[in-house]
Amino acid sequence: MAKRTILTEPNKLLRIISKPVDQVGKEEQKLMDDMLETMYHANGIGLAAIQIGVPKRIIVMDISKEEGKKEPKYFVNPVIKNKDQLNNTYEEGCLSVPNQFAEIDRPSKCEVEYLDYFGKKKVLKADGLLATCIQHEMDHLEGILFIDYLSKLKKSMIVKKLSKLKSNTTVL
Repeated sequence: MAKRTILTEPNKLLRIISKPVDQVGKEEQKLMDDMLETMYHANGIGLAAIQIGVPKRIIVMDISKEEGKKEPKYFVNPVIKNKDQLNNTYEEGCLSVPNQFAEIDRPSKCEVEYLDYFGKKKVLKADGLLATCIQHEMDHLEGILFIDYLSKLKKSMIVKKLSKLKSNTTVL
C-alpha cells in the first residue's frame, strides 16, 4: 500500500469523466488499497480514483465512526439503480476541496449496483450518510464536485480561495 497525492480544485483532471473498469484484477486491488490508505491518512470517509489522478470508475469508503474499527467498502463501476424521492441535507466536505463545507440536498436513500474488491457483482441499499457519501463519490466519477451544487457566487468564492492557497504554496 502506498499513500498517494490527492488532487485539489482547481484541477482539470477532477472534471474528467472516469472510464469503466473491464475487470477487477491485482492492479485494481492495489489501486483500491492505495486509495484506502490515502483516504485514511487524510481523515476522509470516501475517495474516488480520479481524486488521485486515475480516471477509473472506482470508489473506496469507510463511514465507520468507532475508533480503531475499520469497515472499508469498495465500489467498482457503481451504478445507482434507484433513488428516493425524499431528500436529506448533510454538510458535505471533500478531500479535493480542502477546508470547505456546505449543506447539500441529495436523495435520502439509493440502491447501487457495483463490483466489489474481488470483482463480484453486488447490490447495496443505502440510506443516511452512506447514501450521501455514495452519491458524492459517484459525482466525482462524472467530473462533478459538491461545490457545483452551490450558487455561482458561493462556488466562485471557494474556487478563488483554493486557487489563492495553491499559488501561495511553494514547492521545496
